[in-house]
Amino acid sequence: FCQPGGWQLSKERKQPTFFVVVLTDIDSERHYCSCLTFYEAEINLQPQGEVQVGHQEEFLHRKGEEESGLIQPAEVFAPKSLVLVSRLDYPEIFRACLGLIYTVYVDSLNVSLETLIANLCSCLVPASGGSQ
Repeated sequence: FCQPGGWQLSKERKQPTFFVVVLTDIDSERHYCSCLTFYEAEINLQPQGEVQVGHQEEFLHRKGEEESGLIQPAEVFAPKSLVLVSRLDYPEIFRACLGLIYTVYVDSLNVSLETLIANLCSCLVPASGGSQ
């Protein structure tokens, strides 16, 4: 469900997307799956200069490849997804949490992702209709 349009490489970095999927288990309990998908650069070394994007092969001419005889890396972007699964329906809070994790990861901030996620998981969420 993280890649509803299919997992595909891209020649361009796409903007992050966010959506929520509601899954129902065998006991009719709802699970809210918040998904933030972003594209990350991948270095792809291929001797023929081929990059497979989706189901079509496209050939890229790399500047200087013929002159030097060396294989130059082709940059493509691969989708990655951050997913938060909860029995609570708080999409905006979950979007903010995933956005925080994404920012720390992408900007290579000097914060341990494990510590950040542990801190987010230990937050107390007020009961619906209760005081904040």
